[in-house]
Amino acid sequence: MILLNTKEKDLKYIMHTYGRYDVALKSGKGAVAYDENGKKYIDVSSGIGVNSLGYCNDGWVEAVTKQAGTIQHMSNYFYSEQASNLAEKLCTLTGMSKVCFGNSGAEANECAIKIARKYSFDKYGEGRNGIITLKNSFHGRTVTTLSATGQDVFHNYFFPFTEGFSYVEAGDMNALKNAVNKNTCAVMLELIQGEGGVNILDKDYVQSLVKFCNENDILVIVDEVQTGVGRTGKLFAFENYEILPDLVTVAKGLGGGLPIGLCMCADKLRDVMSPSTHGTTFGANPVVCAGANYVLDTITADGFLDEVNKKGAYIEEKVSKLENVKNVRRMGLMIGIELESGNAHDIAVKCVENGLLIITAKDLLRMLPPLVITYEEIDEALNILENTLKEND
Repeated sequence: MILLNTKEKDLKYIMHTYGRYDVALKSGKGAVAYDENGKKYIDVSSGIGVNSLGYCNDGWVEAVTKQAGTIQHMSNYFYSEQASNLAEKLCTLTGMSKVCFGNSGAEANECAIKIARKYSFDKYGEGRNGIITLKNSFHGRTVTTLSATGQDVFHNYFFPFTEGFSYVEAGDMNALKNAVNKNTCAVMLELIQGEGGVNILDKDYVQSLVKFCNENDILVIVDEVQTGVGRTGKLFAFENYEILPDLVTVAKGLGGGLPIGLCMCADKLRDVMSPSTHGTTFGANPVVCAGANYVLDTITADGFLDEVNKKGAYIEEKVSKLENVKNVRRMGLMIGIELESGNAHDIAVKCVENGLLIITAKDLLRMLPPLVITYEEIDEALNILENTLKEND
């Protein structure tokens, strides 16, 4: 049970923008967390894909601690070794050209939207600013990124939303082509729609989309906030699709637990943004970048991503055989579990009560385990899941 003092303070002083599980976490290591009463949990959510190396990875903690004791923050008016090193690694590893730093996925997507619109403004003049996104997409919770999100449920309360966005069904190239007009400057998409239900886009569709956009000088923005940094078994999901986008947004798992967001651009966009066209107080923070450098070095080490794929396949094989499981949607360690019956949220709540931290996406159970989760921890997690599904019958 949660300590009432913590829960009462939360309910009294924190805006109720999240429906919390009835747990107060206090500590963690790897894929294991403990609450204030010492109860153990296996965490297959990673803070919604953030704790890519699990809780309190020794090397990550050392990198962050060392930097915090050296210089913890500086204005972006000065050069930062940690940020420069991280940008160099990302560009070298991906084939992208430049990086713009921020603090979250929503900020990264805002940056990509601004770059796309400025590129088109500079080249074609005012008015060519329309951006097409996919239905069931999710791109953030700012007013603009909510507008970019292709789900009607998010288009409420906060009127007026930013104009210039339209939406088409994923997988339908005819719909996309029909939606394009003389004012279209970009198409923005997630290769796997995480919040939308772990919907994995078809490779042929994505390649056709990119080819069409390239032929018409329409920029392709790939939102890799949830799919990036090893989550899908490649450093970035776009590698699985054998494409090179014009803009890629990154956040969550790159920081390993500290807030980071960034937008990477292809070579033709490298000089679009100039001083004062964008900015952020905390973007490129050296402590955060030190952690991100460690995460990136770890994930790109020989054999690491091979293990991510093996663990994902292991989980899929085991989960597919569980009672009440209809289907498993998976790429790497990004996993959606479609159920035969029962409410996914209610089952997730019961899983948490039984010692498994798991989340949902639409009507699916969703797993985003730490990339370093051990097979023993996987077995323990799936045993809890199996027993919980049986209880639900």
